[in-house]
Amino acid sequence: MSWFDALDPGAQFSKYFELVFAESPQLQDEVFRIRHQVYCEDLSYESVTPDGRERDEYDRHSKHLLLRTAKTGVRVGCTRLILPRPEQPSFPLPFERTCAATIDRRLIDPAALPRDSIAEVSRLAVVREFRRRKGEELSKDGAAVIDYGTPKQPRFPYIQLGLYLGAIALAHRFGIKTIFFLTEPRLAEHFEKLGFSVQQIGGPVEHRGLRVPSMSSVDETIAGLRFYMRPIYKVVAREVGSGIERAGRG
Repeated sequence: MSWFDALDPGAQFSKYFELVFAESPQLQDEVFRIRHQVYCEDLSYESVTPDGRERDEYDRHSKHLLLRTAKTGVRVGCTRLILPRPEQPSFPLPFERTCAATIDRRLIDPAALPRDSIAEVSRLAVVREFRRRKGEELSKDGAAVIDYGTPKQPRFPYIQLGLYLGAIALAHRFGIKTIFFLTEPRLAEHFEKLGFSVQQIGGPVEHRGLRVPSMSSVDETIAGLRFYMRPIYKVVAREVGSGIERAGRG
């Protein structure tokens, strides 16, 4: 590792990982396989399927991201950005259903926002081999690992952060102004400390553990990123943008 790489987390990220805009059926198949391993096999949140893929009704209206190792293409993690349905804009996003009774509509009423300006980040998953510390294998979205590992099995301290930054970049490219997510309270607090524009918008709900609904302004999050996260964001934004352009030409 050169001294420049050590000082540039963006260079480290691109050295070990690639973030892929998963638009093709082949790439989405990799996403669905990751989700099955994490959500069905590891955590039993969903039923195991005969074909080894986890899918739901929101996938057709989602933009997917796949994180792989740069050198070997091994699957590391994934997430998606759920968009409202153009043909049925009032159809609720998942968090609107789960948190219908707890959203504080004095703060914000998602149903009153322009539907083409909002989205939900969901199904973030990291495969077990890349989760952060021994004994935390059953956390679906380990936020960090101890070291960089080896070229064959690379690790990175901010795998989950890279996926969230990728979702921000994806939202920005598609003109989304506000993203919503349902996550553990400690994770929402963690991202707020890192400079994300995160606001809790309702009380906790029981959904595979205690979860709180939160929202982020896409533009404010990008503008407010801490200096050490900006290089990672530049890398993932470039990769997301390149993937969208390639998909458009395909």
